[in-house]
Amino acid sequence: MRQHTWGLAIRTLAVAAMLVVTGLSAPAAFAEKYASIVIDTETHEVLHARNADAPRYPASLTKVMTLYMLFDAINAGDVSVDEKLTVSRFAASQAPSNLKLKPGSTISVSDAIGALVTKSANDVAVVVAERLGGTESRFAQLMTVKAKSLGMPNTRFVNASGLPDDRQLTTARDLAVLAEAMIDDHGEAYHHFSRPRFSWAGKTYKNHNELLETVDGVDGIKTGYTRASGFNLMTSAKRDGHRIVAIMLGGSTSKSRNAHVASLVEAAFKSYELPADPADPDRRLQIAFSEFNTTTANPNGAAVPMLNGKPLGTIQPAASPLRGLTTITKAPAKKVEEVVEASVETDEETAEEASEILMADAGPAAEEAMEFEQGDATPTSFVGATVVIPAGRPAFTVNEYEARQFGN
Repeated sequence: MRQHTWGLAIRTLAVAAMLVVTGLSAPAAFAEKYASIVIDTETHEVLHARNADAPRYPASLTKVMTLYMLFDAINAGDVSVDEKLTVSRFAASQAPSNLKLKPGSTISVSDAIGALVTKSANDVAVVVAERLGGTESRFAQLMTVKAKSLGMPNTRFVNASGLPDDRQLTTARDLAVLAEAMIDDHGEAYHHFSRPRFSWAGKTYKNHNELLETVDGVDGIKTGYTRASGFNLMTSAKRDGHRIVAIMLGGSTSKSRNAHVASLVEAAFKSYELPADPADPDRRLQIAFSEFNTTTANPNGAAVPMLNGKPLGTIQPAASPLRGLTTITKAPAKKVEEVVEASVETDEETAEEASEILMADAGPAAEEAMEFEQGDATPTSFVGATVVIPAGRPAFTVNEYEARQFGN
């Protein structure tokens, strides 16, 4: 009994420490993954929202901000689409999904854009980050500053790819703001997100956003997945003069996520066809989104909360791993094997890529030498780490960038 009480006390202290570190008011924010929001980009009206302001992991939706920053630099004349970007040792070491770039090789800005949009290549994200910020961690600071200036107060970036990191948090509402900003501020580049495929080194990679081919009006923008985040999707569609942005985070599978977001898109356009009720302006939205607003045994529908491949309801909250509190250590073999048990549908990636994503999330096998923690923007334990900064000074310092964004 005493041992049980002591163990409970330790877990309670650990959870309390996490709350202090992250600034969150409830640990349930890490367990419950689902969130969604749909907005009209013209009127900025929120058509539907659930858990829209709860902290969530962006996964590869992070790369939308990386691309936003790249398009900023292109428009400012700091980077050209034909420029060759040098691949550092650190960039080449990034976990899949990647292009398997070699240290010292180069990739053009144009190809980098294609790789980020379609292949969602983590090594390419770091290449871009190092070109624009000198180091990935410094670039992540610039990303966070930019997010604040766009009106994303609850977003913090610590890496450019979206690889797992407990410190990298956002909300569905903030991501909707980012999607809208991408469309409004970089409309000339938005077409990249509808690119069906990308070829590199003799291989062709298909865009993971299947709604581009299956839902009328959808023309972008990005999918994402880590075990911590679940299956995420940021999408936009235009019909009959109306453009909407839909965000869903935390899907249990790619298929259910796609079906869920497709239904959100259809409901949004259905709402425009319904007659307005002056006495109850919200009535049309309640009708259009009725299937998402009813109370059921599983109100989150397509997004069953999962933790380490198991439904959350079958796991005791005290057993949740608190990765953010530990130093980088070699994981026991049993724990790695337990994490890798859950499957990822092969329609999100090829079978080979799916297994690679799980490996990236779980970390190296126990017998392998751990050089650095996956998803860590600062390779503090990377053996012999030397971040290669390409020739040419970054356009501005963090302070200079912040001054530009906020007019200081």
